[in-house]
Amino acid sequence: MGAYKQVTKLHPDPLAAFAISPAWQVGDLIFLSGQAAIDEQGQIVGVDDFDAQLKQVFANIDRVIRAAGSSRDQIIKVTIYLTDMANFPKIVAARKSYFAPPYPADTTVEVKALALPELMVEIDVIAAA
Repeated sequence: MGAYKQVTKLHPDPLAAFAISPAWQVGDLIFLSGQAAIDEQGQIVGVDDFDAQLKQVFANIDRVIRAAGSSRDQIIKVTIYLTDMANFPKIVAARKSYFAPPYPADTTVEVKALALPELMVEIDVIAAA
């Protein structure tokens, strides 16, 4: 018999238009899709404002992880995609603000672009259920 698996659903779901599930729980782990600065109505937040986008990204992470039955303090791994590595110091500050020690494992990479041209940051997450 395979591991327990279940999709997380949101209402409204801003990712539905892109054929993306917000998250999946597989066994004792929850895998969130990359979260970007898109609000519940599917609108981009903070065009040209990295701080506003980062704040929305963490609000989205919190919303999805709660819907999956977990919480931010159960996050064990984050992968951060930046369109400009000059924003990396803001990521370090955000880690200290949004997480408590022991901090999640982390990978941060610079990418040429994200799914929509106005997006500056996207974060995907793995958490304990």
